[in-house]
Order: sequence, then C-alpha cells, then structure tokens
Amino acid sequence: MSASVLYDAPGPKAVVRNRIYAVVGSLAIVALIAVSIMRLADKGHLAPEMWDIFNYAGIRQNIADAVLATLKAFGLAAVGSLVLGVLLAVGRLSDHKPVRWVATTFIELFRSLPLLITIYAIWVGFLTDYSMWALAAGLSVYNGCVQAEVLRAGINSVPKGQSEAAYALGMSKTQVMTTVLMPQAIRSMLPTIISQLVVTLKDTSLGFIILYPELLQTARLIASNTQVNGQYPYVSTIVVIGTIYIAMCLLLSALATWIEKRGRRAKTGIKVAPGVQTADIPTVEDIPGPGAGGAGGAGPTDSGAAGAGVTKD
Repeated sequence: MSASVLYDAPGPKAVVRNRIYAVVGSLAIVALIAVSIMRLADKGHLAPEMWDIFNYAGIRQNIADAVLATLKAFGLAAVGSLVLGVLLAVGRLSDHKPVRWVATTFIELFRSLPLLITIYAIWVGFLTDYSMWALAAGLSVYNGCVQAEVLRAGINSVPKGQSEAAYALGMSKTQVMTTVLMPQAIRSMLPTIISQLVVTLKDTSLGFIILYPELLQTARLIASNTQVNGQYPYVSTIVVIGTIYIAMCLLLSALATWIEKRGRRAKTGIKVAPGVQTADIPTVEDIPGPGAGGAGGAGPTDSGAAGAGVTKD
C-alpha cells in the first residue's frame, strides 16, 4: 500500500468496496435519467412535433439574434470587468490610504450584493432605455470586483525580490506594476480569469429580468408563445438553448486553454548574444604551470609548486 500526500492509498478491500460504490452509484444515476426520459415521453414532451418547431425560419432567426445579443453583452462585460478589475486591484494595493479604502469599500460592497439586484438597480436608476448597457454595466461591476481580487492575489504571489530589484534599478512604482508585477500576475492567474469570464457569459442570462432579448429571454418567449399538440415546448426549448450555452462556454474554455499553452511556449526573457564557445575555454591541462616559459613550457606538475594554486588530479 503506497502513501499519498493527501490521503493513504486504499488497500485491496477498500478498492473493491469503492468499485462497488461506483457501479451502484452509476446504475442509480442511469436509472434516474431513464425514469425522467420515460415520464417526459409519456407526457408528450419528447414527441417529434416538439422538436420540429426549430425548423421554422422565424424561430431560427430569433435564436440567432439572441446569440448575437448575448455575445454583445458578454463582450462589453468582459472588457469592462477586466479593465475595472485592473484599476481596483491597483487601487487596493496603493500606498495612499484614501485610494486603498475607496477601492476596498467598492469591492466589498458589490461583491456582497446579489448580481441580479445590481443589474436591476442600474437599469431602473440610470439606463432604463438601454437594457444592453445596463446588463453589461451590472456584469462589469460585479465581475470586475472578482477579477480585482484574482489579480491582487496574483500580484501578491510574485516574489518580493523582483519588485525590490526593480526599485533598486530606479524604476517607479507605476513601472514596476506595469512591467514586472502585472504581466506575471496575469499569466499565473489566467485560468482563474478565464473561468470568471465563463461565469460572466452564463450570467448574461440574468438579462431576462430587464427584458433584454438574450438567449434565456428568447427561449421563454418561444416556449410560451408556441403551442404544439396542446402543450408548450418548454423541454425541447430548454434542451436547445442549454446546448447553445454549453457550446459557447466550451469554446471560451478552449480559447483559454489555447492562450495559456501559447503563453507557455512564448519566448520570454532577453536574448543572450553568442559568447565564447566551450571549445575555446582553456582547461586545467592548458594552464601553464609555474616556471613555464613560452609555448613549449611544461604544464602543472603532480606535486605542485608553492603558490601555483593549480593541481592536476
């Protein structure tokens, strides 16, 4: 039985028991899914007619417009949250107490408020006629506070010796932050930053509360205004719209993985000029010993002369 850092490796009996639990749990999940499918089929939610509605050009166009509207809101919110996150992170690490207090209060306030309340308050109070900008602003404020904490953690994780060395070279704090600390923080925290962007993409569904025509709002309208065989196609609509959300999130995650791998392969540091070749470096045998004269002088002896400082093994 081998040991692990987090736990002791299970023995033969524990391995058998865990496999039995895994098989039983998997069978239970499959049974629940089968029962759910059977119940939906009995109620007619899986009938072909429920899925034929997506062959209509009007419904397809509505879904395409909703995807575009969702991506617009997400793009604005992503840029806004990243910019605000950088500003808040720098403000929270500022040497000036008023700036630090303002940034800390802003972050703690909007991280504590539910996102739905923030979006609704911005829409009602400032941007009633601009639901897209209200949704993007609410998402930017909340996710910007989260991104600020992520960046602050990344900056604090950089070894202090690097900033101290930069200050010793005469760099200002702004130069140290922009050229030394922030690039390393972004690179180290890139997976977390992208994960929060995925959350931002999913949170665009909260735009339905302010009547923004994103995917969830469009799905609700399609399902509630289309009747098939005396029933509303909520199940089929949820499945289709949910699949679109999953596809967009997977694409964003794949883009993040590609960016991270490309960043790891990127050349960093300063290119070193070609120096002395290894063959040109003199070895111990090539160093003339004491008393050697000219090119034909004798090398170091085994006994070694006084003051030579070089011996031959």
